[in-house]
Amino acid sequence: MTRPSTHIWRLLKWGRTLARHGALRGIERDPNTPPPVKRLTRLARFGTFQPQLPDYAGAFQDIGPAAIKLGQTLATRPDLVGEDAARNLLSLQDSLPPVPFAAIEAAIEASFGQPISALFTSIDPEPVGAASIAQVHKGVTADGRSVAIKVLRPGIREKFERDIATYEWAAAHVEAMGGEAARLRPRLTIANFKRWTDRELDLRREAASASELAEAMKAIDGYRIPAVDWDRTNGRVMTVEWVDGVKISNVEELKARGHDLPELASRLVLAFLNQAISGGFFHADMHQGNLFVEDDGTIVAIDFGIMGRIDRRARQWLAEILYGLTTGNYRRVAEIHFEAQYVPSYHSVDEFATALRAVGEPMRGKPVSELSVGQMLDGLFAITRDFDMQTQPHLLLLQKTMVMVEGIATQLNPAINMWDVSAPYVRSWIRDELGPEAALADRLREDTQTLLRLPDLLRRIEDRFPAKGGAPEPPPLPDIKLMWDQRDSSSWTWAGYLLAAALGACGLAGAMSLGWVG
Repeated sequence: MTRPSTHIWRLLKWGRTLARHGALRGIERDPNTPPPVKRLTRLARFGTFQPQLPDYAGAFQDIGPAAIKLGQTLATRPDLVGEDAARNLLSLQDSLPPVPFAAIEAAIEASFGQPISALFTSIDPEPVGAASIAQVHKGVTADGRSVAIKVLRPGIREKFERDIATYEWAAAHVEAMGGEAARLRPRLTIANFKRWTDRELDLRREAASASELAEAMKAIDGYRIPAVDWDRTNGRVMTVEWVDGVKISNVEELKARGHDLPELASRLVLAFLNQAISGGFFHADMHQGNLFVEDDGTIVAIDFGIMGRIDRRARQWLAEILYGLTTGNYRRVAEIHFEAQYVPSYHSVDEFATALRAVGEPMRGKPVSELSVGQMLDGLFAITRDFDMQTQPHLLLLQKTMVMVEGIATQLNPAINMWDVSAPYVRSWIRDELGPEAALADRLREDTQTLLRLPDLLRRIEDRFPAKGGAPEPPPLPDIKLMWDQRDSSSWTWAGYLLAAALGACGLAGAMSLGWVG
């Protein structure tokens, strides 16, 4: 187990880096920041020369691979880090200098336990991309197929494990302070971050995600996923078919090749809605570098390390929320938030509906160039504090992806109206999924399944709550010992506990919260 002093040392180093980029300045201005954290933030930036504008993305880039991924996660949390910081973090480039090819070659051979020549006839030693977790090389298989070979950076799993342990430790201490820090649930933020990175660090799971999404999208024309070469894929290496196409961000080249850009934009939006609402399984890293357009106009997506899942009930709520916002039915949108228990029941539905109207009405009636799903969702974040709405990680990941998709679609077609493109699809899905026929079919299916599950349910109830008593399992969060609950004077004095707790809070504020700009 890592010693508290080790966590504190890491946090202080990261805090100093953040301070040099001006990324701690906002902490002192936020009324929700605990006073000890404010004081120690001033200490962390003492003697540093800071830029006029904070550079959060640059700070996380300098700290290292795990921080880059954490920064991308925090970019979905304007409620936690502030809108300015979230926008800045969206520009965070997940790129690092490449690992020498000799190390990559050795990693491939070690992971498969055979010479590289038995797997590939050739591999280009110059990578086509080098990110924080892995880098990609173009290769050719023995049967002459061009492939993309993704290889984990040597030692990256161990480095992430060390850094995430410190994130968990710091989050537990800050959340224990209560108040706004507890409402924002930093421990849950880090738990989800760990889950996502664990998935990215096992390339078999990324390959499985690609395969699953390919099956789900095979009926959708003009959108596809590259095929996985399972014979050349394991936990540290993933091989997929090579994609020959134009990056979707290269608008001029797309025009030169005769592609219909407005049609591409609409197709991309509908493909995302199909994934998120119809399938409940969506590509959550749809930035410009991960989307290509082939000569026939097909959009090809790559890089499936970050995927989002939404269960059926949550998808129904999401569809109704989107449709309610597009039609101005704020009362129904408010009711859904209470039905889903996103907003505690002691608040007023009518008051929440009025707050939603304050967000939605300024957007209505404006020219299409001024309408934005991203702005609407940012506005929803702004009212969550007043209504004690806790973080919903699946919606945050969805919001991040929607903003990405909207940005790409707008670049392809500046006149696109996301609401106009989305509304017919959402309306049709609601009719099919929530109409009377669908409701009757769902009820019959659910009642039948319930009857079939009763015997097993009774056995599991008996197992969990035997006659002598029992308790449900605790939530899946790591058990972190808080320093102020430890009393071993041989390791720390009581004064040392207080100092370390304050330093840990400061470090988390620096490494995670960036400033909590409200």
